[in-house]
Order: sequence, then structure tokens, then C-alpha cells
Amino acid sequence: TMLSGKQPYVYGRRGTPTVDALASLLAELDGAAGVMLAPSGLSAVSTALLSVLGAGDHLLVTDSVYQPTRHLCQTVLSRLGIETTYYDPLIGAGIETLIRPNTKAIMMESPGSQTFEVQDVPAIVDVARRRGVRTVVDNTWATPLFFRPLDLGVDIALMAGTKYVGGHSDVMLGTIAANAEAFPALKQVHGSLGLCVGPDDINLSLRGLRTMKVRLDRHRSSAIEVAAWLGGRPEVARVLHPGLPGDPGHALWSRDFTGSSGLFSFVTTPCSFEAVRAMLDGLELFGLGYSWGGFESLAIVADPRKSRSATRWGDPGHLIRLHIGLEDPADLIADLTAGLDRLRAVG
Repeated sequence: TMLSGKQPYVYGRRGTPTVDALASLLAELDGAAGVMLAPSGLSAVSTALLSVLGAGDHLLVTDSVYQPTRHLCQTVLSRLGIETTYYDPLIGAGIETLIRPNTKAIMMESPGSQTFEVQDVPAIVDVARRRGVRTVVDNTWATPLFFRPLDLGVDIALMAGTKYVGGHSDVMLGTIAANAEAFPALKQVHGSLGLCVGPDDINLSLRGLRTMKVRLDRHRSSAIEVAAWLGGRPEVARVLHPGLPGDPGHALWSRDFTGSSGLFSFVTTPCSFEAVRAMLDGLELFGLGYSWGGFESLAIVADPRKSRSATRWGDPGHLIRLHIGLEDPADLIADLTAGLDRLRAVG
């Protein structure tokens, strides 16, 4: 009975059979001691960081991190007395020079948001373990199907399940997978914050897991095809996709990852913003939107200079991020061809 304390489910916020079904599947995919679910990817980030940090602590965060994570550090964590230092995503083992006596965690995102730098996760983890520092990785881009950070010694791997777990742009979900050392504190913070996910989102996520591998394979192959094609266009200065052999992060990606997703960026040759606007506004298959991971292709224009503090973004062109959906890649290339023609015409 409930009074005996032996009843497994006593309060919806503390867990249900449906929640446990999804969490156990994700724990298996991640190779985790346990998984906690959150109502969004950003809430997964905040929960993970609060489980390893306290007042007076120091946090290291990659300079290529997801912008809302940076905002969290600069506002909420700062008010709690937690200081954040941003580091060059290519720092590797050199991160040891930034560790202080009160450094308690390193927040990685590999590849980086918008600019797709691949971090040397094993080198950073080796330093962190020697110095007693927890490591957290945002693994939304690859998912545990293509990258398993916990296998490399990372303490916590999180992702926005809103993207590829759901897969249909109709779910809000965050997932936080932890090893045996980090999971007890994670579970305690998660419960104390009162985080929970609605049953409909859990059910849709269970559905999404059944097709995630098939969808990701299509996202991967189509994105590689589109990215390689973009690399040959005169309006494109460079393509930022670690799955391409010529990308600076390709060697690390080949070593640590088993696949790539549908998200990447490219930088235009120098042109006016009006030219970029003409390109994007006329796209027929690509929607304009910040989220990604669903069946539809999306595009946004971004300016990494606005969210960098440790490294300099010096490309003179405009950065455009694409998510390649499940449409026929030939149709997407035709849409982008017309768009780049408009960009060149406006100049």
C-alpha cells in the first residue's frame, strides 16, 4: 500500500510506468546508470548544471554553446554565485590551464551550436577526471545513436528530445543521462525542482524512438549530399559540417562519432543582408525557424559574433544554418539553387 512505502507509483510528478518505459529505453541507448526526463532541452541543461554546481563554484563552458545555455549561465547561475568562464572549443587538453581550485564542472557541446566545431572530448574528460571536475555534454546533434559520451568517461549527457527523439515537431522533451557517480545528485535536484513531462509527450516520444534510427539515417545521408553540393557553389565560402572530409573537425568526428545528423551551416561569400533575405524569403521547401529535428527542412541566418566571448568569429560572409529534413534531397537542392541564384542577383 501507499502507507507502507512499497508502492512504486504514488504521485505523477515522481514518475509513472510510461515515464519509466521511456527513461529505461534512453538509459540503454546512452549506457547510463539512469535517465531523468525534463519538459524541454533547456530545462535538461539547467537541471544537469544545478546537480553539479553550487554557490561559489566555477564553471567552464564551450564558447560555441547553445545561446540559451549561455543566457542561463549569465543570469540564473550568476545570481546563484556561480562564475562561468568560456573556452575555445578547440582547446582540448589545454583546458587544464583554465581549471581553478573551485572549478566543479565543464559544459561541452560537440559539435558546437551553429558553428559545428568538434571538441576533443576524451582529452577534456581525462583532464577533468584527474582534477575532480564533472563533465556535461549536450548531445542533441548526434543523439546516443551516433555518439555515446558516457562511454568516453563523461558524467552527464543530455539532449533536447524535442528534436530527434520526437522527430515530428510536436513534442517538448529534455533527457539527462548520467553515470553512477553523477546520477544520485541529478535525481535529487530533478525531484526538488518538480520537473515532469506530460503523458502525451512521453507517449509520442516512445513512438518517435521506434523510427529514430531510420529517420536519422535519412537526415544524415541527405544532409551530406546537400552539404557536399553547397561546397561547390560559388556563393558559398565554406560549409561547416564535420561529416565532410575537408572539415577541420572531421578527424575527431571520425574517431568519436558513428554518424552525423541533418544539421549544419554554411557561410556565404561577402554579400548584403538584403541578398540573404532574398534567398531565404523565396525558399519553398525550407521553412524559417529556430528549432529542428523534425521531418521538415528549416533555415535560419545567425551571427556567431553576438554570442562569442573567448574566441573571435572572423568570417566576412553570413552564416546560414540548415536542417535537412526527410524530403527528397534533389528537391531541396533545387530549392537552394533558386535561392542562391537570388542571393547572387541581389549581391
